[in-house]
Amino acid sequence: MKEKPEIINLPKFLDPRGNLSFIENNKQIPFKIARTYWIYDVPGGETRGGHAYHHLQEFIVALSGSFDVVLNDGNKEYRFNLNRSYYGLYVPKMFWRSMENFSTNSLALVLADNDYKEADYIRDFEKFKLLKNAK
Repeated sequence: MKEKPEIINLPKFLDPRGNLSFIENNKQIPFKIARTYWIYDVPGGETRGGHAYHHLQEFIVALSGSFDVVLNDGNKEYRFNLNRSYYGLYVPKMFWRSMENFSTNSLALVLADNDYKEADYIRDFEKFKLLKNAK
């Protein structure tokens, strides 16, 4: 399992009829996909996320438009602008995450390595920092 967030380039096949990219389990991303969801129609100025996970890993792709993913490791903030469908951001467990600055008609695809479990969420930033710094 990777410990740091990173941009991962996806395969890109250029074709005059339209380009193609893909993601396969345990090949382009470092986990098996258990859950897929997408975020869209985000009103201007809204922020999504605002939590961390004890165990869940994610891979986030901007399928359309652009948005920023802001991560925090408990000490430092990292900002990634996602605006192309041929790369995405790997987010390991125990990183506080939020998504903001959504462009009009943006579409965020999120792949996760586990099913939804409310108990895996950390929704209080101060509690997150205590947990993270205790490790």
